Amino acid sequence: MHESADSVIAAADGEIITERVTASVDADELVVFLIGMRINKPWKVHKWLPVARAMGRMITELYSAGDLGLRHVESWFGRTSIMVQYWDSFEALEAYATARSNQHLPAWQAFNKAVASNGDVGIWHETYQVQAGSFECVYNNMPRFGLSRAYETVPATGAYSRASSRMNEAGRKKRQVAA
Repeated sequence: MHESADSVIAAADGEIITERVTASVDADELVVFLIGMRINKPWKVHKWLPVARAMGRMITELYSAGDLGLRHVESWFGRTSIMVQYWDSFEALEAYATARSNQHLPAWQAFNKAVASNGDVGIWHETYQVQAGSFECVYNNMPRFGLSRAYETVPATGAYSRASSRMNEAGRKKRQVAA
């Protein structure tokens, strides 16, 4: 890990950053998209495995394209799985979800044909459009994670030392951009 002159912290994937850090988000807004599935009938592997594989194909496509608006993904797996996705905008997320040339639409159609509302496997999502000045984050003894991996990782010092100051700093940046 090293700190550059502009205070952005660079760390290799998985490398523990042994100091308090936060994310510096230079955007008027961001979208946090939670998506997941719940295996309701574990013995029906032929129903839930295609759903899980489809998500893998979509994430591979999004990372490979690099310009569709997805910034980063964090995932947790279990009977109920959750994926937290960070997007540039709601428009980028919606454009990906509705484009016939992308993996999502065929996967959605296959789900509705194979599972629909039969109760075998559940799928869900929640979308949050977040304005600058409406969030804050801090990480300590963590690898780059969440917002700090989706955006820049900076020391949680000075204007970023407390939750209220991190929230105010994001709002200040938004006001500077508007001026």
